[in-house]
Amino acid sequence: MPPSRKRARRYDPARTRSAVLAQFAHVRGAVRTLTPEQLALPTRLGDWTVRELAVHLTMGLLHLTRNLELPPPAAAGPDLELLDWPSSTADRAAPIADGTRELAAATPDLDALYEEVTGRFEELVPDVPDDRLLSVPAGTMRLADFLVTRTVELVVHTDDLNEATGLDVPYDRQALAACTRLLADALAEKAPGGAVEVRVPPFAVVQCVQGPRHTRGTPPNVVETDPLTWIGLATGRTRWARALDAAKVSASGERADLEALLPLMG
Repeated sequence: MPPSRKRARRYDPARTRSAVLAQFAHVRGAVRTLTPEQLALPTRLGDWTVRELAVHLTMGLLHLTRNLELPPPAAAGPDLELLDWPSSTADRAAPIADGTRELAAATPDLDALYEEVTGRFEELVPDVPDDRLLSVPAGTMRLADFLVTRTVELVVHTDDLNEATGLDVPYDRQALAACTRLLADALAEKAPGGAVEVRVPPFAVVQCVQGPRHTRGTPPNVVETDPLTWIGLATGRTRWARALDAAKVSASGERADLEALLPLMG
């Protein structure tokens, strides 16, 4: 892809760190309340139980802190840019599932695992330069960019946890904003253009899809939805037609059908 299309919006690394830690704390508080019966419930993630989902929610931060204890990769710069990360996730589903089951089998105490992850994150992450490179499964990323991807993982799987258990685990506003914006920008990266305006108030507005570019007045093609519906669409948890039927999405204009472009993540 041309370099000009790699210009992801800037995220404040300190705010992103705080958002990751805040959302992880929300999840930890909820996991503490789960009974053995609730932990054994199924989820919408294949054959994962709630317990396996709870374990998986720690893995991204475990991977991050373990990487920070190793020397930086010998690379001149990142080979995985932030806007490419969403589309890179589909190929890793099988190894992620295997790793989740292995960690779940080796984890007798969930709260001890969450305490360890929290402590390591608080100790290691604030003292590392934001442009420090990390080896991740799909390549090499900047630390600041990888932190933004952690907001996506935490917000998406918090929604999975709520759906499976009936809980109402809250969403940190900054984590929800970063997740929404990254996935909206990933849509504009996948389908560049200016024919359709996608609005996800209060966090994101992007233009996408080839065609006549809107410059003034009311755009002829507009899609609007709320953050959690947008995140569900972008990750395949929610289907476009179902969201339209439920009035969770409004779409006006002949080009405002995004079904063929979704989901953005596997």
